Amino acid sequence: MKYPASELVLDSKGHVYHLGISPDDLAHTVLLVGDQDRVAAISAFFDEITHKSKHREFVCHTGTYRGKRITALSTGIGTDNIDIVINELDALVNIDLKNRENKTITTSLNLIRIGTCGILQADIDVHSYILSSHAVGIDNVAHFYPIEFNAEEKSIADSLDSFVGFPTEITPYCSAGSDALLEKLDGEKVHKGITVTSSGFYAPQGRSLRLGTKTPEINEKLEQFSFGETRIVNFEMESSALFALGKAMGHECITICLGIANRPRMEFSKGYEKEMNALIQYVLDRV
Repeated sequence: MKYPASELVLDSKGHVYHLGISPDDLAHTVLLVGDQDRVAAISAFFDEITHKSKHREFVCHTGTYRGKRITALSTGIGTDNIDIVINELDALVNIDLKNRENKTITTSLNLIRIGTCGILQADIDVHSYILSSHAVGIDNVAHFYPIEFNAEEKSIADSLDSFVGFPTEITPYCSAGSDALLEKLDGEKVHKGITVTSSGFYAPQGRSLRLGTKTPEINEKLEQFSFGETRIVNFEMESSALFALGKAMGHECITICLGIANRPRMEFSKGYEKEMNALIQYVLDRV
């Protein structure tokens, strides 16, 4: 089938519409960051930079690190942006953009999110590395796609829904990260576990300002939940859609975050540039 112009949207140069890049601009290992400025922090480690572009919040730098070609790409905040990014990255490698048809041979990308997060366990210190074995989404992006979740993923989502007692409007889903990338990024510095992805920063993460929240005790319940020996370790805003959509399209996806807040201890980082740069190098040395 040919994708019409209204469905596969390209710009005047034939680039994917939002990211503003072509297939030649993209490496098969992509480091995804929310913050635009973090792209330059990553590419500062590159031996050379072969591509730079910026369109809206989507900043892209591609280059080489120790001989390996890598792309650093900003996504902006939230699973809605991840929906755009994953679909357009997949289109770059798996759709012939000129002919608007699927390629006969599919390509799998390594998609690694380097982010920040709120820690949900009191025993994990601020500035720790948090590696997501699974991501539970309390957003709604994956519900729009015909994704088949496996038995373990369904069990985690159902168990958490029952344990927390989410409002009826919220239906959690769960997707596992890439085993191969999980193994590469695991280490002594890392706290590994389940990530919860929310659709917002305030009430969706249990913060109550003037408007309040329907889930005032969500953090305490998430802190207490475990699935077998695996507990929930953090809150953030992108990984559920990354894991669910990326895996359904055949890509390897993982998230590693720097914990900048400990919610049970009511602590927040006073500055984390040095620690983030150390995490970036940690990831680059392992991928």
